[in-house]
Order: sequence, then C-alpha cells, then structure tokens
Amino acid sequence: MPVTKITTKEFDQMVQAASVVLKNNAEFINSLNVFPVPDGDTGTNMSLSMESGAKYVSKSTDNTVGGKASALAKGLLMGARGNSGVILSQIFRGFSKDVEGKTTLNAHELANAVTAGAKTAYKSVMKPTEGTILTVVRYAANAGHHAAEETDDCARVMDAIKNGAQEALAKTPELLPVLKQVGVVDSGGQGLTFVFEAFADILNGREASTDVHEKFNVKANQMDQMVNEDHHESAQGQLNPEDIIYGYCTQMTVRFGKGKEVEKKFDYDTFYNYLAPLGDSLLVINDDEVAKVHIHTEHPGKVLTWGQKFGDLINIKIDNMRSQQEEIMENDEEIEHQPITDKKESPKEIAVISVVAGKGLEELFKSLGVTNIISGGQTMNPSTEDIVNAVNNSNAKKAIVLPNNKNIFLAAEQAESLTDIPMKVIHTKTIQQGLTAMFSFNPAASIEENQNEMDDSLDSVKSGQVTAAVRDTKINGLDIKKGSYMGIVDGKIEIIEDTLNDATISMLTKMLDEDSENVTIIFGEGATQSDADQIEAKAIEINPELEVEIHEGDQPVYPLLISVE
Repeated sequence: MPVTKITTKEFDQMVQAASVVLKNNAEFINSLNVFPVPDGDTGTNMSLSMESGAKYVSKSTDNTVGGKASALAKGLLMGARGNSGVILSQIFRGFSKDVEGKTTLNAHELANAVTAGAKTAYKSVMKPTEGTILTVVRYAANAGHHAAEETDDCARVMDAIKNGAQEALAKTPELLPVLKQVGVVDSGGQGLTFVFEAFADILNGREASTDVHEKFNVKANQMDQMVNEDHHESAQGQLNPEDIIYGYCTQMTVRFGKGKEVEKKFDYDTFYNYLAPLGDSLLVINDDEVAKVHIHTEHPGKVLTWGQKFGDLINIKIDNMRSQQEEIMENDEEIEHQPITDKKESPKEIAVISVVAGKGLEELFKSLGVTNIISGGQTMNPSTEDIVNAVNNSNAKKAIVLPNNKNIFLAAEQAESLTDIPMKVIHTKTIQQGLTAMFSFNPAASIEENQNEMDDSLDSVKSGQVTAAVRDTKINGLDIKKGSYMGIVDGKIEIIEDTLNDATISMLTKMLDEDSENVTIIFGEGATQSDADQIEAKAIEINPELEVEIHEGDQPVYPLLISVE
C-alpha cells in the first residue's frame, strides 16, 4: 500500500530506527577507518550523535513533522561528535529548514528536504572532498528527486534515496584514491547509508525494522537550565547593597517575529551588542525561534523594549538584587561568625580549555596554563554540547579551546556559535601542537592576539605518534600487518617495524634534521620509562646538542608521542 504522506508517527519511527541501526553497526563502521589505527571512531561518533537526535525527537511533543525535524536537528547539533557527527547534523539541519511548518511530508517534500540537507552539508565544509559522506548524500538526493517526479509514494522515494546512497557508497573508492588503496568504502558514507536504509525500512514496513522504537529521558528545556544557573547568587552576603552596580536581574524570552512592536529580524551580534553596554552577566542563548536573555542592569525597561523589536516577550522575570541583598545580610547576621566556605572565585579573563586523555597529560597541560580539561581525544571525541558546557562552566569572560585532534575541529567550530561567552578555536591537530600552542599563550593579551600567536606557533613542531596496527592493509606503498608498529609523522604513516622501540627510533630519526633543537618524549599506556630512556639515548647519540624532555602522559591508543622542534 503506497505511503502518500509521512506523519509524526512515521518520522519518529524512522529516527529511532536509524539510531538503533547506527548503534548496532558502529563497530563495523569503525572498521572502515582508512588508517589501521585503533582510533577509527566514525561509527561511534555517528551513533552517539544520532542517539542525541533521537532523544530530542522522543522528547518533543510537537504534532508536526516540521517540529519533529527541528528537534532532530537540534539534538544532532548538541550531540555532534567528530567530523562525521557534525556533517550528519548539518544534513538534517538543512532537512529541517526545508520542512519547517509542514504538518506532514509528501513524496516531493521528502525529496526536496534531502536535497536541502545535501546543500547545507556541502556549505558547512570549507573544502568539500568527493568520495565522502558528502558524495553519498548528494547522490541520494538526486535519486530521490528523480523518483519523486515519477511517484507520489514516499516509500518508493525513500527506497530510491537509499539506493542512490548505496550506489554512491560503492563509488567512493573510485573517487578517493586512499579508499581504493586500502580496499574500503567511506566510513561516514556508510553510516549515512545505514540511516537512509532504516528510513526506507520503516516506510516500506519491512520486518527488519518494524516497530523499532526506544524511549529515552533527556533534560527538559536546556536553554532554561543554562540561563537559570546560580551564577548571580554567589556569596553575596559580603556585599553591601549599595555596592551593586547593576541592581535588576532581568530575564526574558523573545519569540522572533511575533507581536505588534516587531521592527527587526534577529541577528545575534546586533541583538547582543545593544544589550552589552546596559549591564553585566549578559547571556543570550538562541535557536531559530527564540532567544533567552539574562542580564544584570539598571534599565530593565530598555532591555524589554529592545526585545520587543524582534518579537513578543514571554517568561519575563525582574528581581531587585539590592532588595534581595538586604534580606541576605539580615539572614547572615544570625550566623555572623560562621565561616563562609562556598564563596566563588571571580571570573577569569580567559579560560584555556584542552581536550586531553590521560592523567599525566592533563597535569602537563595544566602546568602550562590550561584552566579546564575536557576528557577525550582518540576513540572518544567530545560532542559539541560537551565543549559548550565546558566553556559555559569555565567561570571566564572568554575562552580558547584546543581540540588536539582534527576530528574534533568541526564540533569545536559549531560550539563557537552556541556558547554564552566569546570563544576561539586553536586548530591543534595533535597533543604536541597543543603543548606548543600553550607556550605562546599570554594571559595578559587579548583573546584575538592569543589566537594569532598560538596559531602561528603550530608549524614549529613536528608530531610523531606510535601505535600498533589493528588489521592488515596496504597504504602509501607500505605493507602493514596486524600487530606491527607504525610511526605516524604529522598524520602520515612513515614507519613500519616489529617492535615499539624500533618504530619510535626510526620515526625519530626521520623527524630530526639539522635545525632540530628540542625533543619531547611522552610515554603512555603500553610503554614504560625504560622505553623512553632508550629513545632519549638514541636521540642524544644522533645529535648530542639536543635538549630532551621525558613526561609520563598515561595516554591511551598511542604508547609513545614524540615532538621535535
């Protein structure tokens, strides 16, 4: 029986089925990673990203497909992990924009939405590469468009989209030579193909995915949670009410485009820049429909009037903090001699937040000035939401983020538009680049000056990583056997040896040149102090003038990390 329209029931089932399929096939997708290293986490990233999207859809009470799609897009964005997760979120961001306001979807609308998703995904990548997930979504969209010209059956159109994805996936090795060399298809493209297959199974009533549905619990109304944090209630018992510069804690929600006073279309910078001089503790958090505002000000009326220029106001709350302070001081008199133990620190000017895995590395980064750590890296990329939360909870006026892994770049870049405070990303591809960047950090300089200096420092260091191959393969003319040790220099496999130390020494020899002055050896899981000592001795043998440092990093995946400067 033809499916002439997709309702919220079908859409919800499609999303939940895709989440389950990605979860069940995450390890298989991981196995398609081109490099035979144990950090092939595309499947894990896409699964966790889709799981976040499914949670938001499950929680949504909207009775339109447009509303459900918007919930999916937001959930994917907040849960996006790694490049593959971010691109997946962009596909469904474009999809959701195209179906906005639609109660149900017909075949043409379904095809158009997938096409919009493909266009948004391509725009989100600075230099799109064919033979990747982008190719898969483009082929899928074209196939859906052609099918919709011939049928009004959504199930048939979704089958065509699925078939187009499968066709493109099979071509990815021809479009991206490294895939052909290794003998795999693109892992991100495979993940997206699983998503479209799950969608098609639901619409066609195929037994494999019938009635697939999982219930999830999520925190309700995340934006409310962020603006209602107790940052404005911190240890005020020591403050004279007359010393409060901005006396009114003002909160409101602006619904864009609604109301009689609307004059402007919402633009974040315009909206924020007007409010900033009116007070302090300013937070503006928005999505496509609303902005939630919190500010301490002497002019709550001006704040409300400004909000009305963009939409109508709901959830207005204005507290007189001087009056509240008087009450706090009256209560404090009863416990005058009780020591205050919960006084919060004043906000830092700039927080430096680093993604790090390994207790030793955490301590090393902190010793160089990193203020906050996000636990993660290889095999466990943090999500966009993880980065947003770390920035928002950093107790700082501005923040710098060191991803230390190129697969975290897109998630970090997405976070820049979602944080409560200004944030800059330093595009550190490795732990070694992260450490080098910290030597250029100046807490007295502006965030822009630090970004320029830290970015400029990255080319001064060579990064070497040693790990064991997880499968047999051939790449870059190298015949790699499972269990052999690989030396990877600046992202390229250069050395293959039977033992850890042989691989490390060969790699170090290749990295050194006549300009080399400093070598840093960081040993982690799978290596020992003795291994590091042997490598240090070899480095000194090669060049007695070298300065060599050894640190215990406790990092997983790569037993030895080497930097040369």
